Amino acid sequence: MRNLGLNHFKSKGQNFFIKKAIFTTALILAGSLAAWSQRYEYKVITSVESIVPMGVGRSMIVESNESIDVSKISADREDGKSRQSNIKRKDVKVDDITETKLLNFYSAVGINFQNIASNDAAIAAKLTEVASQGWELTFVTSGVESDAGEKDGKGIFITRNIFKRAIR
Repeated sequence: MRNLGLNHFKSKGQNFFIKKAIFTTALILAGSLAAWSQRYEYKVITSVESIVPMGVGRSMIVESNESIDVSKISADREDGKSRQSNIKRKDVKVDDITETKLLNFYSAVGINFQNIASNDAAIAAKLTEVASQGWELTFVTSGVESDAGEKDGKGIFITRNIFKRAIR
């Protein structure tokens, strides 16, 4: 009969631990590689809210329903000289868009908080709709071109919501 002393069980336990650690590490590496190799597509939903008084401005949520081959509208520069002379602005425009009506921030008497709340509800509904299609909100960026004084009377508040989803 073989002597199964303490050293025998110790080495068996160490071997089991080493095998378990190697297996766990392999699983983590495989998961990481899958995540790193994942490709995404992106979608931008833009809301433009007018700050022009008396309902004169136009406010909307805008979404493109088609994609652009960016290589056809891009050009490299060498020595500061543009190589874009053959690219026309009309080549950049998309025809298939969705516009969702929003209200202007101002009414005849000033800021209209009901309009702002109504816009919030419309934007939230749009974001919920897009999320239900499998898009994940990744970035939000906004900017303002505001009224520059008594004689300006123009301005917009623009927000870009950038979504992504995995390409299958």
